[in-house]
Amino acid sequence: MNHQLTGRFAPSATGPAHPGTLLAGLLAWLDMRARGGRIVLRLEDLDPERCTRVLAEALVEQLAWFGLDWDAVEFQSEHGDRHAAALDRLAALGALYPCDLSRAQLATIGRRTPDGAWAYDNRGRGTPLPADGWRACTLPVRARLADEVMHVEDITGVDLSQDAAAVAGDPVVRRRDGAVSYQLAVVVDDAAAGVTDVVRGRDIAPSTATQVALQRLLRLPTPSYRHHLLLREADTAGKLSKFHGAVGVPALRERMEATALCGRLAHLCGLRDHADPCRPQDLIADFAWAHIRHDDLAVRWTGTDLVRT
Repeated sequence: MNHQLTGRFAPSATGPAHPGTLLAGLLAWLDMRARGGRIVLRLEDLDPERCTRVLAEALVEQLAWFGLDWDAVEFQSEHGDRHAAALDRLAALGALYPCDLSRAQLATIGRRTPDGAWAYDNRGRGTPLPADGWRACTLPVRARLADEVMHVEDITGVDLSQDAAAVAGDPVVRRRDGAVSYQLAVVVDDAAAGVTDVVRGRDIAPSTATQVALQRLLRLPTPSYRHHLLLREADTAGKLSKFHGAVGVPALRERMEATALCGRLAHLCGLRDHADPCRPQDLIADFAWAHIRHDDLAVRWTGTDLVRT
C-alpha cells in the first residue's frame, strides 16, 4: 500500500474553471507542494448530462494556464470497473436497495440536510434488488449506511461527526441513468489514488460523514479532511451565494495575465499582504494555513479585475 503523502484536486467538469475553482486548486496544490507530497488532478466527469470530455480537457488546459502542474491526471469516467467492483462489494454485504422516490416526493418528506438538500428517510430499506442484481435495476440504487455516528474531525478542529444515515439518509450510489454517484465514486477513487489528505471547500463538509460511512462499509482508509473558505458573490437581491460560474477562465484570460490573477487570489485569501503578480510556485516557500483567512470572502468581477466587496 502506498503511504506517500498524497492530495488531490477534483473539480467537476461541467464548465470552465472560475475564480473559485482556481483558488480551491491553488490551496490543494500548495498544501502538497509545501509538504513534499504528490498532488493528483481528478476530473469528476461522471454526469452524462452535464459533463463532456471536451469540457474536462478544457479544464485541464485552464488549470495549466493558471500555473498548476500535477503528478497525475485522471478522468473519473475511466474508472468504471473499480466503481462497479465497489457496487458488487456493497451488494455482497446486502447494503444495496432500489429507491423509486422522485425528487418531488423526496421534497414532501420536508426535512433538509445540513447542505440544504432534501433528506431521505430510508423508507426503502429492505426492498430487494432485481434478480439479476444492481446492473439490472432501472431505479436509483441506495446504500444502507450503519445507523451510528461517524466520528470525524476536520484538521482545523471543526467537528464533522454525524449519524449520516439519520441526518441525510442512505445515499444514492447509482443513479437512474446508470451513472455512479459522486458520494461513492469519490471514496473509491480517493482510496485507489492513495489519497491521504483531502483539501476542499467548506461547502462539501456536510458530505464528509456520509463518505466516511461508505469508506467503513467498503473497508477503505479515511484520509484527513481540511475544508477552506469559499469565494462568494451577491445576487440581485443582495444575498451571498457561492461565486460559481460568474466569470470563467476564457473571459478572465482576455483581461488578466495568469500571474496577475494568481497574485490577486493569493492576496484575497490571505497568503500575501499585496496583490503583486506571481506564479503558484512562488507561493510554496511561505505557504502556511495559518495565513489563510477562515471566513468566506465576498468578491465581484469588475470586467478587468477581481475585487473584494
